Amino acid sequence: MAHRALGRCAMRSAFRCVRRARCCPDAPMLDSCEPSTSSSSRNLAWLQCAAVGKSSQSWRLTPGTTSAPKGYPSLDLKPPTQPLPDPEIMKHVEASLGQLDAKPLAPAPRPVVVVISGPSGVGKDAVLTRLKEQREDLYFVVTATSRPKRPGEVEGRDYFFVGRERFEQWIAEGMLLEHALVYGEYKGIPRQQVDAALAAGTDVVLRIDVQGAATVKRLIPDCVSIFVTADSEDVLVRRLVARKTEPLDKLLVRVTTARQENDHIPNFDYVVVNRDGELDDCVRQVSGIIEAEKARVSRRLQ
Repeated sequence: MAHRALGRCAMRSAFRCVRRARCCPDAPMLDSCEPSTSSSSRNLAWLQCAAVGKSSQSWRLTPGTTSAPKGYPSLDLKPPTQPLPDPEIMKHVEASLGQLDAKPLAPAPRPVVVVISGPSGVGKDAVLTRLKEQREDLYFVVTATSRPKRPGEVEGRDYFFVGRERFEQWIAEGMLLEHALVYGEYKGIPRQQVDAALAAGTDVVLRIDVQGAATVKRLIPDCVSIFVTADSEDVLVRRLVARKTEPLDKLLVRVTTARQENDHIPNFDYVVVNRDGELDDCVRQVSGIIEAEKARVSRRLQ
């Protein structure tokens, strides 16, 4: 008798498998050929059929669907909402505590100055270009330089291209936040851009070399300094050679300087590696650093 009962059970299980295979052949069986009376097992089997859209009623779960067809278990896909307080209880609370303050509990953070630096060839310009696309809330200061414009560069977007004589006049008049002589050419940050952005409560991003980063750190001690570098020296040199922007003698000088600049990593708050093919990941790290710094208690309470 026991053997016949087990046989009948096995046949019923087999029939269930056949029916389910006809209903939704693409759904995984999940041991469904084993007898089960669990409601959760039945619901899981229905969800499998519904997900592949091959139930006996041929319907699919589509965006906006909040309930199942008639005869199926209901699905509540609405997002949970915050429960509303009882008005009478709120009256008693306010009567005891006084009128509740609606001001933000956390003060707004002060605008932050972000310094992005690193050796030539690590892709600082590419990082900043992608960051501009993603963060319209940031003000990106345009650096002034005395060097000639390279092919493809745009005045006022990539740099302010200023003659050497005019640049030296700016230095004498104190119009630059910082400046340095790099590879025989001047580079500097116009002070007016930084002052105007901070006065408007906007975060400022500076792209400057290692020398300039040290100067800004001295003038603005609470600035956030981020050093962008490459995977390795081999990768860095290959990128510099591939740019084809300088003759060999100047290229060798740039490589030597890049080696020396990489030794300044300990002077920075953060270091981010811009690996080949992983630009978006590098930008996400830089953006995350900015957000974390703005969440510091010291920036909100001072």
